[in-house]
Amino acid sequence: MKNIVIIAHDPKKVEMVKFLQDHAEWIRGANLLATGRTAEFVEKEGIDVTHLSPGKSGGYIEIRDMIEKGEIDIVFFFREHIENQPHHEDIKRLLEACNLNNVPLATNFASAELLILGFITKEATERKRQKGF
Repeated sequence: MKNIVIIAHDPKKVEMVKFLQDHAEWIRGANLLATGRTAEFVEKEGIDVTHLSPGKSGGYIEIRDMIEKGEIDIVFFFREHIENQPHHEDIKRLLEACNLNNVPLATNFASAELLILGFITKEATERKRQKGF
């Protein structure tokens, strides 16, 4: 089972829900984890999610720690790049943790779609190898 973190700044929450709905078949069976308001927002749309602390209350740190322990497979973080968050350092450290620990990270709809396509291709290639092709 994949552990997928989903985070969306307020202006991007609707876009995150659309992304999750558009890719429901691929996400089915994954364990979605989300920070406070993102979790509440996607849950209202009927998407099951595990609630973590709100980002500004330690949620970003919680996720970073999970990444460093190898517990996270993918991060979808739809960011509002114009906003300067008071907890910007925590966000920066989370993004750095993805890079340092080789965890795939998508920060917008298009890169998230490409990430999924990459995983689908990787899974298909692994199945072929197992069958001896």
